[in-house]
Amino acid sequence: MSEMTFAASKALTMGIELELQILNRRDCDLTHGAGDLIRLLERSGHPGEIKPEITESMVEISTGIHERYDTVLAELHAIRDALVAGAEKLNLLVAGGGAHPFQRWNERQIFDKPRFRQISALYGYLAKQFTIFGQHVHIGCPDGDTAIYLTHAMSRYIPHFIALAASSPYHQGTDTAFDSSRLNSVYAFPLSGRAPVLDRWDAFVAYFEKMRTARVVESMKDFYWDIRPKPEYGTIEVRVFDTPLTVDKAAVLAAYVQALARYLLIERPVAIQEDMYLAYTYNRFQACRFGLEGLLIDPASHEHRPIHEDIAATVAALQTHAAELQSEAALRIVGGWAANRSNDASWMREHFRRSESLADLMWQTSLLWSGKL
Repeated sequence: MSEMTFAASKALTMGIELELQILNRRDCDLTHGAGDLIRLLERSGHPGEIKPEITESMVEISTGIHERYDTVLAELHAIRDALVAGAEKLNLLVAGGGAHPFQRWNERQIFDKPRFRQISALYGYLAKQFTIFGQHVHIGCPDGDTAIYLTHAMSRYIPHFIALAASSPYHQGTDTAFDSSRLNSVYAFPLSGRAPVLDRWDAFVAYFEKMRTARVVESMKDFYWDIRPKPEYGTIEVRVFDTPLTVDKAAVLAAYVQALARYLLIERPVAIQEDMYLAYTYNRFQACRFGLEGLLIDPASHEHRPIHEDIAATVAALQTHAAELQSEAALRIVGGWAANRSNDASWMREHFRRSESLADLMWQTSLLWSGKL
């Protein structure tokens, strides 16, 4: 099977990947503990998948394939509990969040795997600065044409995803004034941003082959797009979420993407064309900078409205689809976040105001991740 053969999967199934922070207990800074933690967990056994990421201060956990919100949430709880128990044996902490608030990138250590060494050799210091933490949501597609449609149609909602999940307000010890500073690091990579406007899988394969022939890319992994097709999995992969501070929020966000995918596939409200991206970069910036208070320009109507209002309107439109997917509870939670204009960045700022200590903030963040807070 060719790398670009689309491996069909059941429509609207979902899976979650979460990149997590490994902290020491002394000052809650990042530490080089991923290798030891993964080896320990491999010996003891664990649910889901736990694997290394680009530096020794991070791990990635992955769920299996799910159809329902409640089952993916249950698996995330089980993976989290195993991970936290392993970390405690090694005197380590695990935390969510899109970026560590005071770590120094030059202190990071590239994990010893060929792909990570290759990225480090190509991108230089950007590789270590890529010690940032995101949630990826995979949605199953029956064929490549469906994946291409969803990749573009879902782009309308990228500001929702960024604003709801934003959890990286601090960088290098400073409040950045962004709710999500993490995505600024992603944008430094030359193959970031969004996919080219192509409306058929065969056209996308032809584009990929041109890029590979020109030696711009070697595989789909070289595209750091906000949403990208994953032909080997038979999915699209939404990649703009900061890692939330809890697994419960991660499951809710995935259920929101799933309900949106059902709405987009059944009602087909979006026509794929270049004009749909006219306001894309502006909307993306607004969500990163201002979170739920940011402004969104609808690419079709050109209407301006706050992101939290657009989410509320979308939640109302998704009621039937969430009911069919048995995720009404998750959709209600999203509606509550929009109504309260609250995200993890606001939680982090509030806790820092109380203690005026970023180390204490990370201690509290690790307790929240473990379910102890």
